[in-house]
Amino acid sequence: MQRLPKIGLPILAIGFLALILISRSSVNIGYGEAGVLFKTFGGGVVTEEPPLGEGFKIIAPWNKVFLYNVKQQEFFEGNMQVLSSNGLEISLDVSVLYQPDIAKLGLLHKTKGENYVNIVLIPQIRAVARSVVGRYTPEQLYSTKRDAIQQEIYEETQKVVEGQYIQLNAVLVRDVTLPQAIKEAIERKLRQEQEALEYEFRIAKSIQEAERQRIDAEGKAKANRILSASLTDKILQEKGIEATIKLSESNNSKVIVIGSGKTGMPIILGNQ
Repeated sequence: MQRLPKIGLPILAIGFLALILISRSSVNIGYGEAGVLFKTFGGGVVTEEPPLGEGFKIIAPWNKVFLYNVKQQEFFEGNMQVLSSNGLEISLDVSVLYQPDIAKLGLLHKTKGENYVNIVLIPQIRAVARSVVGRYTPEQLYSTKRDAIQQEIYEETQKVVEGQYIQLNAVLVRDVTLPQAIKEAIERKLRQEQEALEYEFRIAKSIQEAERQRIDAEGKAKANRILSASLTDKILQEKGIEATIKLSESNNSKVIVIGSGKTGMPIILGNQ
């Protein structure tokens, strides 16, 4: 009985070491994550093999796994100060949608590390945004060119980061803030341009209406000339006879005198 405590202590020690060994030999990779294996005695970061996928993994206890979020992520760069083409300071709010290149996750870890967003993405976005915005005037940035600068920032940043094992999905320009005085001046100019366009439209509309009336008047005049030329005495007499026949068939009270007047046309007297 006196030997049990002496035997129990080594067993407890062995059990404790076994638990440590098991914990060091396994890793659980969660949803949307991937693991980069680091072999302490086998060449360091594994870059030639795919990263470890989701689930429970067994590794050698002397190795280590670095976990990366491989889902699409977003970082927001707000109140970024840039200069327009004429040197005015403009503030941009930009969102960047990105994720690591999963197939090259080992190379990303080896060359950039877990802090790759601050090392690569943020500096490049700032540099490209300053370069792109510097090509435009404040008026263009405020009104018509926001989509254009958004696309240019995306394309130029993508060229830079695609060789650095990062997948750039989108760049979104959330807001463009101009100095208040410049903003008010641009808004006044836009209102004036809109009023000028509206005035030009009204003039064009008036010209079109005048032209329509002229064409209509010319058409009526031409029709009257044709009608006047075609109304001979015989045609008038024929029309008068047709009218007389129709009136004679009417139930209204009247008196018709045939052959009156210089042309022999009928004269119709009503009941009054």
